[in-house]
Amino acid sequence: MTDLLYVDGGNPLRGEITVRGAKNFVSKAMVAALLGETPSLLRNVPEIRDVAVVTGLLELHGVRVDADPGAGTLHLDPSAVESAHVADIDTHAGASRIPILFCGPLLHRLGEAFIPDLGGCRIGDRPINYHLDILRQFGAEVDKTPTGIYLRAPRGLQGTKIALPYPSVGATEQLLLTAVRAEGITELSGAAIEPEIMDLVNVLQKMGAIISVDTDRVIRIEGVDRLDGYQHTALADRVEAASWGSAALATGGDVFVRGATQPEMTTFLNTFRKVGGEFVVQDEGIRFFHPGGDLHSIQLETDVHPGFMTDWQQPLVVALTQARGLSIVHETVYENRFGFVDALIGMGATIQVYKECLGGRPCRFGQRNFYHSAVISGPTPLSAADIEVPDLRGGFSHLIAALAAKGTSAVRGISLIDRGYEHFTEKLEALGAEFSREAVRD
Repeated sequence: MTDLLYVDGGNPLRGEITVRGAKNFVSKAMVAALLGETPSLLRNVPEIRDVAVVTGLLELHGVRVDADPGAGTLHLDPSAVESAHVADIDTHAGASRIPILFCGPLLHRLGEAFIPDLGGCRIGDRPINYHLDILRQFGAEVDKTPTGIYLRAPRGLQGTKIALPYPSVGATEQLLLTAVRAEGITELSGAAIEPEIMDLVNVLQKMGAIISVDTDRVIRIEGVDRLDGYQHTALADRVEAASWGSAALATGGDVFVRGATQPEMTTFLNTFRKVGGEFVVQDEGIRFFHPGGDLHSIQLETDVHPGFMTDWQQPLVVALTQARGLSIVHETVYENRFGFVDALIGMGATIQVYKECLGGRPCRFGQRNFYHSAVISGPTPLSAADIEVPDLRGGFSHLIAALAAKGTSAVRGISLIDRGYEHFTEKLEALGAEFSREAVRD
């Protein structure tokens, strides 16, 4: 069975919705609770599938998780951590890539860990080599088998010095979760410094970790013998907030995103205004709206923080199909992120993708035969179509296109969107969207 959404588009989204904690942070903070000797309390937790997956994996390892979805809180008690059965981990993890981040904490607590075959959104290779190399440098023994990867640390983990060839968010998270209990000092150069990474540093510091972050992307961690639990309120989900802002712009609407915060969204807000959108920052959230008139074409390049976030790119591209002139978008973070534009072209958008690095400096994909630049010509009216959701962010972008298009679109596989967008159909209803959802046989 798969979920199908019939969307009657062509109407502006108007109203108010709420975003809670960031998908890209909350699951990592949940894993961090494994490192503590006492319980933790995490607030502002969204009801999304990734949280459910991590909850199940924690419970398989003996962590008691008490959730209050209405209040958005999780109580995590790791006092009885134990090894989980391989088959249970494999079955529960599904396509999630989060098990790789369990390795460091489990090696500290149990001396061993297991990773099943990893899935995730199809937006690039996203290899786990960085992760395994990091764990090996800490002293972990890695054994690859047909069913997954077994790791052991019979002599414990030791601090190390690591230089990343690219500021990978996942690799930086891996190092932080491993280094805080490793013996000695760890230094990471070329680190990712996204707001979600900094909030994870905040959590670990509350637990008793000693971490310094330099301005040159160098993170230093002094390992400690013990960490306690934490109490923490997750930062807001800047990706979801920007997605609804782009939906307001593409549909000519007006959406107040309660819970959205300005500091993590500065780069997006600047770009939003350049395109011709307007916003009002308030204490309780941010209002995004189309002020009328033409939208403007832009030149845009994604980058690691503090650059324009790759997860903001796909929703904004839908709005750029309605901008006057030629927009150029250069994707430098994930090599295959423009696969989602095929559906937009089928709906009437004029988009061409290129292997060259257009509109910015040469990037690491320029000589590797990837279609990682796009030219969008607009404005072009969008027409309803049958759409297959390819991945989380691309799927929400297709949903925006369906909302902007004239006629009724059928969007298949929208359960993928549940991974990172809390109660998104209820939010669509609150914004006046016309749609129906049903389960159909594949």
